[in-house]
Amino acid sequence: MPSKPHPFIPVNLPLLGGNERRYLNECIDTGWISSEGSFVKRFEMEFSELMGNRYGIAVSNGTDALELAIAALGIGPGDEVILPTFTIISCAQAVINAGATPVLVDSDPVTWNMQTDQVAAKITPRTKAIMPVHIYGLPVDMDPIINLAEKHGLYIVEDNAECIGQSYKGRPCGSFGHISTYSFYANKHVTTGEGGMVTTNDIKLDEICRGLRNLCFENPRFVHHRLGWNMRISNLQAAVGLAQVEQLEHFIEKKKAMGSRYTSELKDIAGISLPPSATDFAENIYWVYGIVLEDEIPFDAKTAIAMLHEAGIGARPFFWPMHEQPVFRDMGLFSGESYPVAEKLARRGFYPPSGLGLTEIDQERVITALKNILVSPGLGSCSHITGTTS
Repeated sequence: MPSKPHPFIPVNLPLLGGNERRYLNECIDTGWISSEGSFVKRFEMEFSELMGNRYGIAVSNGTDALELAIAALGIGPGDEVILPTFTIISCAQAVINAGATPVLVDSDPVTWNMQTDQVAAKITPRTKAIMPVHIYGLPVDMDPIINLAEKHGLYIVEDNAECIGQSYKGRPCGSFGHISTYSFYANKHVTTGEGGMVTTNDIKLDEICRGLRNLCFENPRFVHHRLGWNMRISNLQAAVGLAQVEQLEHFIEKKKAMGSRYTSELKDIAGISLPPSATDFAENIYWVYGIVLEDEIPFDAKTAIAMLHEAGIGARPFFWPMHEQPVFRDMGLFSGESYPVAEKLARRGFYPPSGLGLTEIDQERVITALKNILVSPGLGSCSHITGTTS
């Protein structure tokens, strides 16, 4: 780990200090670099077990994981899937690509997760699934989702890309879905550079996913009865993933410490909302450390990001809501719909560097820059931190 400041601090730096190099060398020494290597199976087994599932199907990225999950459940034309408007576009895209319709709910203003009390009113005879997406390090309140799914006979597609290593009431996030999805992009708690996974406890879904992931090869190999995709992950990627899984507990503790330091240093700044350290059902593991500018701050997130960039610090805006995406509006979706909490988060929310590779000296520099742009004589020093919800 570097001991001096970076000239420019990126929003994310991964931490690759475990067995990554050793496992990669093993792949190269043995010649097993394709998806047929042993690290793929080991990674699937170790990761899925950690997430509380029997089966894991490694794929090429988190978007593919969502596409695979939707297809495996047989969701298609005429079906509806309820999901948050405040999320990555991959969630809605997977539903639309299957020919189904995404149905949206707004965000909770404190946790930024989907407002579970809005879900019941969105259920229709066409609803096939609910897709809770754990946002930025805190889990969705799953009990209401589970109750509604059981009552109406719906699938749960749990997107756990941003909460790998998190738990809800002591149970691993990712273990609540009939099928659950993950991303291993470079900014995730477990990274393979690019990559993803689907997990499930249903052996039939496991079989379907494995077939669809691999072009639906059967016996004889080149005679196909179904169409699938090539979503395979390489042995090289899986080797890195396995080394990352071995360090996950350490990674989570590092993220918690980083989040606590940001809160301690920023909590007395007026006009900003910070992520809660905990809810009634989970401690925050701070996949990213979000900051929301309240109305008294005379600029928006875009301006804050630009000012940080001038100071040599990367930052990224929050998600842009699904109901305001131009591509979906052009399709005629979500016409006239408004979700005010998500709209505010999109315009006033951003996150500074909080990757696992961020050093203490670099975090201090980030904190100083944030104070420089957020504190002014006209704003005072009264905290607007959201604190805990418990």
